[in-house]
Amino acid sequence: MTTYEEDYARSINDPEGFWGTAAEGITWYKKWDRVLDNENSPFTKWFPGAELNTCYNCLDRHVEAGRGAQDALIYDSPMTGKVEKFTFEELTNSVARFAGGLQNLGITKGDRVIIYMPMVPEAAIAMLACARIGAVHSVVFGGFAATELATRIDDAKPVAMIAGSCGLEPGRIVEYKPLLDEAIEIASHKPKHCIVLQRPEATAKMIDGRDVDWQELDAAEPADCVPVAATDPLYVLYTSGTTGVPKGVVRDNGGHAVALKWSMKNVYNVDPGDVFWAASDVGWVVGHSYIVYAPLLHGATTILFEGKPVGTPDAGTFWRVIQDHKVSVLFTAPTAFRAIKQQDPAGKLIADYDISHFKTLFLAGERADSDTIVWAQDTLKVPVLDHWWQTETGWPMGANCAGYGMKPVKLGSPTHAVAGYDIRIIDEEDPSIEMPKGKIGVIAVKLPLPPGSLSTLWENDEGFLKSYMEEIPGYYKTGDAGYIDEDDYLFIMARTDDIINVAGHRLSTGGMEEVLAGHKDVAECAVLGAKDALKGQTPLGFVVLNAGVDRPDTDIVKELVLLVREKIGPVAAFKEAAVVKRLPKTRSGKILRGVVRKIADGEPYKAPATIDDPVILDEITEALASIGYPKK
Repeated sequence: MTTYEEDYARSINDPEGFWGTAAEGITWYKKWDRVLDNENSPFTKWFPGAELNTCYNCLDRHVEAGRGAQDALIYDSPMTGKVEKFTFEELTNSVARFAGGLQNLGITKGDRVIIYMPMVPEAAIAMLACARIGAVHSVVFGGFAATELATRIDDAKPVAMIAGSCGLEPGRIVEYKPLLDEAIEIASHKPKHCIVLQRPEATAKMIDGRDVDWQELDAAEPADCVPVAATDPLYVLYTSGTTGVPKGVVRDNGGHAVALKWSMKNVYNVDPGDVFWAASDVGWVVGHSYIVYAPLLHGATTILFEGKPVGTPDAGTFWRVIQDHKVSVLFTAPTAFRAIKQQDPAGKLIADYDISHFKTLFLAGERADSDTIVWAQDTLKVPVLDHWWQTETGWPMGANCAGYGMKPVKLGSPTHAVAGYDIRIIDEEDPSIEMPKGKIGVIAVKLPLPPGSLSTLWENDEGFLKSYMEEIPGYYKTGDAGYIDEDDYLFIMARTDDIINVAGHRLSTGGMEEVLAGHKDVAECAVLGAKDALKGQTPLGFVVLNAGVDRPDTDIVKELVLLVREKIGPVAAFKEAAVVKRLPKTRSGKILRGVVRKIADGEPYKAPATIDDPVILDEITEALASIGYPKK
């Protein structure tokens, strides 16, 4: 077997040879004319001339290869008390029938379909059914506000919507159908059909002539897989945002299938037949890539979990799912483990479960602080690996690629660049200059981007260039800041707008968060730059304490200030922190630093549609007021 170093070098120096070899892991109806067409950079085309079907590669080919009786998808829902398993043969049949139902409605190759579903098996079935007939799906997070859904309807112009009647959250039912109806009323574009999955918890009112019951489509004659060009879009996924035209990331069929299949073994060290759990939602990129597509492309078993794994019913839910379904690899956000650590600091609950078959924990989505990684390692007794990627890339850019044999872990680093990603650190002031080893700069990827990355934005080539390609010519700008050390380990310090300028000193809020997270009483933290009349910006901390901490907040804040002064130095000018009950986050677990910064600076703000619970912003406002923010 080749080494990581050999494969990485080949992927950069001979991308056509490297990805041409990787593409042998996919079944094609027609082979490519060439592996890479980069003549119109940055609008790179992978495997032009080739034809395939992503759904066939996820399902039918495994049945034909004798894996039909293996579990493909396990649905686990504490919300309903249900566990349901689908073999590859059963899932193939369900997807084929639903795809036939879509065809009966006149939906065909190239048509767009918006999917607005809770975390139920039908969400994955709808995605795969679209892929089966060559329709382009766009999944919108279930329960998204009507105005946000309307903007996506107007941008994607779908011929049909697929929705659940409701979603279930701890202690409440969220009715989706009224939101869907309102969104269609607001939108200029009117979809012809709305397919509704009626859930027993809330029955939706149907509109004659437009709305169709899911069960009608499920009874259709099965549809065959439709060949599509490798360069045809598989899906459009809108990045979260509250203003302006949403950015619809376009993912192709061919490059996506090749890269995601390759990543399962080489990044995650998952074999066909292993059980893989990405604890996310199909509305986010992690759900697209690592709940639905990558595990099934690889012939692994994937888990679709409905509910919040932490907090309801207890911090042991993760361990219960790992035990019950024999999960070998888990991928989740660091914020989930910070929440577990807060509820069960000593890690006592894990002793109640048998997780002896569990191999590796992967973290991504937020910066994984050292304290959380060490706690997880000590508690789980398995490797805990941070890795880094984005909605735009669709799969990891930086990782400790476990399939090659793990590299030594350096806390705070996702380790090395993944095959195909030529990562450079660029001077923010002069994009023609690369930063020396160990110096923070803008993280950029030298073009061409590897297969599976975004090919453009939906019907918005100009926005694609402006958002990602213009600022550093010849590179994709990630929007993250960090550095590469002498051993070529990559460190992601913060988003570029979280590098703050304190009296002329450029400082990483991520470095300060690392220090705060190391305090014995701190479960979770965030640091951002607040306006300061004298210094331009000063760092402001927010900390959530571990359960059971019973000391004055002022004492803890004093200790944190001294800790930052000791670890980073007086130059950090870290003098203030607010102790809060919880931090405002998106539903995918990312801390809403931008909104908190506006509150601290006394600027107007709008609660994003992606926020987990808007009430948290009132709590943050009160906490800031108690320490004198916004300042006069």
